[in-house]
Amino acid sequence: MKSRRSVADALEKEAPALIALLAREAGRTLSDGSAEAREAVGFCRYYATLAEQHFAAPDVLAGPVGENNTIVLHGRGVSACISPWNFPLSIFTGQIAAALAAGNAVVAKPAEPTPLIATNAVRLFHQAGLDPDLLALTPGDGGVVGAGLVAHELLAGVAFTGGTETAWAINRALAARKGPIVPFVAETGGLNAMFVDTTALRERVLDDVLLSAFGSAGQRCSALRILALPEDTADMLIEGLCGAMDALVIGDPADPSTDVGPIIDVPALAALQKHLLCLEREAKSLHALPSPPGGVFFGPELAEIPSITFLDREVFGPILHVVRCAPADLPKAAQDVASLRYGLTLGVHSRIEAFADQITRYIPAGNTYVNRSIIGAVVGVQPFGGEGLSGTGPTAVGPQALTRYAVERVISVNTTAQGGDPALLNL
Repeated sequence: MKSRRSVADALEKEAPALIALLAREAGRTLSDGSAEAREAVGFCRYYATLAEQHFAAPDVLAGPVGENNTIVLHGRGVSACISPWNFPLSIFTGQIAAALAAGNAVVAKPAEPTPLIATNAVRLFHQAGLDPDLLALTPGDGGVVGAGLVAHELLAGVAFTGGTETAWAINRALAARKGPIVPFVAETGGLNAMFVDTTALRERVLDDVLLSAFGSAGQRCSALRILALPEDTADMLIEGLCGAMDALVIGDPADPSTDVGPIIDVPALAALQKHLLCLEREAKSLHALPSPPGGVFFGPELAEIPSITFLDREVFGPILHVVRCAPADLPKAAQDVASLRYGLTLGVHSRIEAFADQITRYIPAGNTYVNRSIIGAVVGVQPFGGEGLSGTGPTAVGPQALTRYAVERVISVNTTAQGGDPALLNL
């Protein structure tokens, strides 16, 4: 390539066109699209820096007296990068950039709803000077194209972001293959919770809950799904949330005034409507915004559920579930979240450090955020990845990110055989 950062430069130059395409094809608002374009640029530059630090020259470690050890990182071969529709530019680009920076060739499989964004991203890689033989685009049905890639005998690794059920299927397919064992780098969904106590700043809580639950129409793996409020201040906070929800603008993602855009497609909308019927039967609606006529829209919904374990899987959209929590019930509520076995993002709002420590001890999560929103991890600042049903560990923008795509080879040399310290020969 012309330089390790030439794709980042090309993405910056094409950002306005890409943001417009994100709105048209993926329903991303202009603010979300702008943030996604910046993140894609950040991925490329961050992974270029990591490659220069860890792959450009071998590490040499001194072993026992008279021995040197050289550690060299190599690419594994051909990586399959399978990306989601909710971040069709940044995650798609980030997976490819990581695999390439580690020395691999890539076969990229975008999500079915967003092939045009993927096509434009791959075009920029090739125009920036990447050998086309090192990056191939394979759009199509996941059950056909994705399954074929995972089963291929020459596959050397898989990077996947998407639903937990799909991750299970990929994991089973990899386990059934004959030949080398290959790594599976996965980031999946989350039943993400935020715990608030009575010392939390009301305005801060409202801002962060609104953004975490309804930003990107709730179509983020990291989005807030469960809000645990203290009994003493729950009514006050719910009243504030209802008022804040009323200020949201739902509509055309290409309109700069829009806060909440459409749901990705009709099946996704139907799943949300089905869950809403369940809430109407077994829970309590606290506030709901009407959906605009036409299009594939779902108005943000605030509902109170009887218990945290009312939920057993991720509901991917702008629905926030509230539970009230007495101080004595806090350990049980936190344990209930942990029992769901997801572990992507966790939020805490409190001015008491011991409260935050207590919650984080009970609930394992790849990313815990205190007194801020639980979405929007920043490249190079907040490494991101989940555990449990939410993934296989750090998947993006952390110092260990590229090692997941590489193999380590160590060469140990006895220097005494090359005229080293002769005293060692008598040991």
